[in-house]
Amino acid sequence: MTSVEKAASRATASPSLIADLQAQVGERNVVWKPEDLLLYEYDGSIDRASPRVVVLPGSAEEAAECVKVANRHDACIVPRGAGTGLSGGAIPLRDSVVIGLARLSRILEVDTKNRVAIVEPGLVNIELSNHVEQFGLYYAPDPSSQKACTIGGNVAENAGGPHCLALGTTTNHVLGVEVVLADGTLLWLGGPERESSGYDLRGAFIGSEGTFGIVTKVAVRLLKIPEKIHTTLAAFTSLDAASQTVSDIIGAGIVPAALEMMDRITIDACEPVYHPGYPEDAEAVLIVELDGLTEAVDEQSEIVDRICNSNGASEIREADDPAKRADLWATRKGAIGAFGTIAPSYYLVDGVVPRTKLQEVMRQVRAVGDELGLTIGNVFHAGDGNLHPCILFNERNRDEVLKVIQAGERILEICVEHGGALSGEHGIGIEKQAYMPLVFTEDDMDAMKGLREAFLNPDHGDSGGDDASATPVSERFNPGKVFPGGASHGEAYGITEHSVRRAGRHDEV
Repeated sequence: MTSVEKAASRATASPSLIADLQAQVGERNVVWKPEDLLLYEYDGSIDRASPRVVVLPGSAEEAAECVKVANRHDACIVPRGAGTGLSGGAIPLRDSVVIGLARLSRILEVDTKNRVAIVEPGLVNIELSNHVEQFGLYYAPDPSSQKACTIGGNVAENAGGPHCLALGTTTNHVLGVEVVLADGTLLWLGGPERESSGYDLRGAFIGSEGTFGIVTKVAVRLLKIPEKIHTTLAAFTSLDAASQTVSDIIGAGIVPAALEMMDRITIDACEPVYHPGYPEDAEAVLIVELDGLTEAVDEQSEIVDRICNSNGASEIREADDPAKRADLWATRKGAIGAFGTIAPSYYLVDGVVPRTKLQEVMRQVRAVGDELGLTIGNVFHAGDGNLHPCILFNERNRDEVLKVIQAGERILEICVEHGGALSGEHGIGIEKQAYMPLVFTEDDMDAMKGLREAFLNPDHGDSGGDDASATPVSERFNPGKVFPGGASHGEAYGITEHSVRRAGRHDEV
């Protein structure tokens, strides 16, 4: 049976649900045919599930009305941006209605004096910086997928990027969000002002992975383009030497704008695609970017060069010119796609460790790959210890998928064992929910669930109809995500938590 035939065999949305959504947004903006829904059953993770129907509102008001329609039909709701997420956050579990935000892609306002912009959630990340460059401004959060990912998706996952080391993640650059709550109410949390009083509901909403509601507008902070930007690329003959260089740079009192690392496997993947011409003996490449006042950047770049040389750098490349700096960054920015030269599929783990633990953790990650017979490339935000081991495999081989999930589990355990965290920027979603007890107690998670239910409480107002209460309030938005038991990672391949435990070395997931 072909994938289209499989899709056609699934249950579709009721005609009344389709008609009610079409009444709000028009016929062409409701996707319901099984073969068309295939486009919405996945994101950048390995999990899969088909939605009941997809609706594409053209305004915040239409999005709010679509929520009310879904409530009347007792349907769960999954907000969706560009589908570039890497933890299964956009996977529509529980036969959900997907509310896609691709049509909400405008820059509504740019206040150059106060350095604030108001944008819609479907705006592609890089388009904001491209637009405000004419004013000498830019938007700092820059995920590696910034040419495709959207601002709304970044808000949902609290996305970071190479330059989050010095400047912080999405939450540090969002002043306010307009949201649709579970009953269809539209309201602002925070706003375009730099300061606000009261509880930080804006901060609570950012990183909530679509489980609290839908973002329909975002007020973001813009920064002035630095006077000087200097990029250094250094190649090392060992991963340990590159890791030591990271610690030495931070230890010298320098906090670069970005501090990124790629290992030998990543270099091998990128060489035939981007032809960077790194030294043949390079086991790791480090990118250090400094920005600020010219005098400070010049002084710091000299210190960085000395540290790189003292750790045995085999080659150092430097650039101040924007085009030349872009060349130094091209391989790093495109590294994930280049892994296709090694294997047809990849699974990108997102864990965090203290910088001082980088060398030991990287050794253990390599050992996991060796033990399970898997190739693992590493390209990551070394400055803040945000690791991205990229496990390469063939998703058509179920045994390989099982090994990949085992490897991801073990890598996250290693991160936690060394004082780290489960996620730096990709979120929990489906992928990591079974591992939440590694970090959080039952009381911790109960408190989080209480916060979620406060946002989704149907007693806040009219929940949309008499039948809306049939679905538990905690399952109204993006069901089956974040908390243990919501879904089984790898279920699309017939893999369950039990099969992972049975095949792995550990008694617990």
